Amino acid sequence: MSKGLIFNIQRFSLHDGPGIRTNVFLKGCPLRCIWCHNPEGLEKKSEIEYNPSKCIGCGRCTVCPEGCHVIKEGHIFNREGCTVCGKCVEECVSTALVMVGREYTVEEVLSAVEADMLFYSESGGGMTISGGEPLYQPEFAVDLLREASARGIHTAIETSGFCSPDVMRRAVPYIDLFLFDYKVTGEEAHIKATGVSQKPILRNLEFVNSQGKEIVLRCPIIPGINDNNTHYDAIAELAEKYSNIIKVDIEPYHDLGASKYPNFGKTAKFTSKMMETEKVAQIRDYIQNKTKKRVVIS
Repeated sequence: MSKGLIFNIQRFSLHDGPGIRTNVFLKGCPLRCIWCHNPEGLEKKSEIEYNPSKCIGCGRCTVCPEGCHVIKEGHIFNREGCTVCGKCVEECVSTALVMVGREYTVEEVLSAVEADMLFYSESGGGMTISGGEPLYQPEFAVDLLREASARGIHTAIETSGFCSPDVMRRAVPYIDLFLFDYKVTGEEAHIKATGVSQKPILRNLEFVNSQGKEIVLRCPIIPGINDNNTHYDAIAELAEKYSNIIKVDIEPYHDLGASKYPNFGKTAKFTSKMMETEKVAQIRDYIQNKTKKRVVIS
């Protein structure tokens, strides 16, 4: 069995599929959505997160063999020479330094998932794989989904849909529910906002629908990016076009991820005010008036 790089296993989730679920977050994503609120999931490699608000200035991190940590009028973390060896993390008593991303086997993940089997059976829950983009680690994702399905665990995937047709074909038989993103309408606008073409995403959405899989269309609404009627109309058209889309989730922008970027030595590319509740409700109603599918705000 393959191994996968995971940055979080979240138990008792209620928002990523039916019932009580365990969410498995795989590291790495081929997209670069300018509003992304999970910078810890972008790179397909382990990283060290440094949270300066937790640092007590003890200097134990200076054990670093590359000299990346300097305690002098504050804590300076020189990431350029960091080899992610983790020695500083081992010494950090305040958890200001944390290793984000470690390898798991399929069995290790499913041991954590199966610890809550009783809750799944009683609530109709199961396992959801997320990211990053989980299909960016295709071998591990397919192995994990296959084994979970064989053990009778309901499986869901949060996906951008951006992967090769072969990867999608291999994964589809083991996925009960797709939480499928629809981010931006129009090829040029999609590339500008996410860094990738929309064409393979739409092809994969059509394929998933043809396989009879349940789909929740998840639609982030980002001020100044896709908050327009052209995009709302396209969402409704997709919902009507594909019979296996069971629901449309409207996901209004939030800025909760912006503060995490500096912890990884990065700068958030996009920030905006939160959308007003009344405005979001108007968007939902606009889309709902154009489709028979249920439209909700998540």
